[in-house]
Order: sequence, then structure tokens, then C-alpha cells
Amino acid sequence: CSSDLKFEQVRMGKSSKDKRDVYYRRAKEEGWRARSAYKLLQINDDFNIFEGVKRVVDLCAAPGSWSQVLAKKLRGDDGSKSDAKIVAVDLQAMAPIPGVIQLQGDITKKSTAQDIIGHFEGQHADLVVCDGAPDVTGLHDIDEYIQAQLLLAALNITTHVLKTGGTFVAKIFRGKDVTLLYAQLKIFFHMVTVFKPRSSRNSSIEAFVVCQNYSPPEGYVPNMSNPLLDLHYENLEGPNRVIVPFLAYGDLSGFDSDMTYSLELEPGETYVYHEPTQSPINPPYQEACHLRKTDQLLKPTSQPDIEDTSGCTVREPEAAIGDEASIVAAYINEDNDLKNVGSDLAKKLNDLSMN
Repeated sequence: CSSDLKFEQVRMGKSSKDKRDVYYRRAKEEGWRARSAYKLLQINDDFNIFEGVKRVVDLCAAPGSWSQVLAKKLRGDDGSKSDAKIVAVDLQAMAPIPGVIQLQGDITKKSTAQDIIGHFEGQHADLVVCDGAPDVTGLHDIDEYIQAQLLLAALNITTHVLKTGGTFVAKIFRGKDVTLLYAQLKIFFHMVTVFKPRSSRNSSIEAFVVCQNYSPPEGYVPNMSNPLLDLHYENLEGPNRVIVPFLAYGDLSGFDSDMTYSLELEPGETYVYHEPTQSPINPPYQEACHLRKTDQLLKPTSQPDIEDTSGCTVREPEAAIGDEASIVAAYINEDNDLKNVGSDLAKKLNDLSMN
């Protein structure tokens, strides 16, 4: 009985996310590596970005769900339906996908752009997509800024590899500077639309820019610096500022990414748990997750505390941080008063902060 109870607890724990996130569940059932596959599918439903595409680049591709969509739509289930070429680029290694050429490289390097063109035999891409994003901090202003810099890096390499008239799709974080991004993109594309797929949570500031008809300024020479920032934009007013076109996907009949659904989505349907299709290969967060699960993250050791004449106790930073890059020191006395820290202690803390 105890083993049955344990099994049931494990099953309920695994299935809880399937109830909370219907797109996560459907992605596993349909063989997609991540729920983000539905975002690209819904972008294509509205903008038909795959029509006539023979050469496409997937930037920041890992773990590969967008490359899967591209391969299925352009080359068929087995990757051999057509002569379309798909190049997936990422710093991280990615499990192979039939019909997709993988390139492990840095999108800020000109050599990466040259390698992409080499795979296209000297021709330029019809479509460039980028679903890359930094690890979010939860501070929207910071997250928006970092995402904007990643978008500009993706745009810079796109100017090297995209043909005139081509399409560029990328993730953004909508915030107060979204009109600045829009103005920068309008320099290179006739039509720029901000799109919110239904599979993107309403609670998220995530959206996607769909940039159509690539038309660089006359005389523009692509480079890997950052020539796109307009430092005078905040001083503009009146007709010089713009309202960004915004489009939300579909109607109210589809699945809501913020809703919790029953495990049996349809009457008579039997729920079966599915493992993720393909886990990331050596992701940067893997070690941190292991330390957290084994209760080793920021775990104190048995090193002695330091006694000070002020009545305060300081725990050795090395005892608390292990191999972490930051130092967290706690000051404790009976009155919780930090104003009476002794001079010897203050000196030691100052020395620590300088190291």
C-alpha cells in the first residue's frame, strides 16, 4: 500500500503541470520539444510566413522546438519533403533534428553569418526567426533592456543573411521602450507588427515582432557593431513618435495559456502522462538545479562563527557561499541593532568587500 501511495504522489506531482499548462502538455503529446512551438505555428497562421520559403535561419534555436516546426512545415515529417534548407544557430549544443543543419556559434560574430551563407551556397535567407531570451530576473525594466539588446544582436546578423523582401520574426518584452524598438526595426522593414500568440501567457510581457519586406536604407553596409540606437528618440514628439501595431491571436475558442484544465480534455478521453520530448543538452542552469534539489545551494558548513566585542556574530562568508560568486553576510545581535557594530568588525567587513 505504501508503494502504491508513493507512486500516486509521484504521478500527481508530474501531472500537476499538465493541468496548469495545457500547451506544455500538448507539446509533449505531439512530440514538440517545448511549448514555444505553438507560438511559431500561431504566428504562421496569422502571417503565412512560411509561404515560398526555401532558406530559413533559426537563431538562438536550442532546445529546437522552432526548428522542429520549420522542418515539419517546410520539409515534412521525415525532413525530406522538399529542398528547403534550415540552419539552426545556438551557443549551446542541440539534439539533432532531421532536415536541420546545426551550427554552434555566436550570433554576434561575423564568422557565424559567413557560415550561414556558406550553408546556403552564397545565397541569402528568405526568413530569419529568433525565439531567444535571457534568463529573466523578474525586474521588468532590466529584462526588457537585456531582451532588446539580444533582439538588436539578432537584427544585426539578420542584415547580413536576409535577402531583400525577406521576413524577420523575433521575441520581445513589451515595455515603455517598445516604440523605440519599433522605430529601429522600421528602418529596415516596411511592415512591423507586434503579435501576441494565444499560447503566450497573458501575464507575460512577452510578444513577437513580425517584420516583413526587408528593405535596408540605401547605401547601408551590414556590420556587427550596434548602429541602430537613436539616442535622441526620447526628445521626439508629435508625428515623429508612432503607435505600434499590435495583434492578438485568434478568438476565445482556443486554449487559454493562463487557465488550469482537467487532465481529461475531451469526454471519454483517458489521460496518459508523457515525458518531455527532448531535454536541453548541458543547459547553464543544470548545476544550480542539482544543488537546489540536493539542498546544497548556499548550504553553510561547520566553520566557526566570528565573535566580536560588540556582541554581534558574523558567519564566515566562505561557510555560506561555497563556490557562489556573491557574498551574503548576516549581522546578528540580541537587539537586532546594526548601529553598534564594533570597529574591528567593520574593518573586517570592509576588507571582505574589497576582495
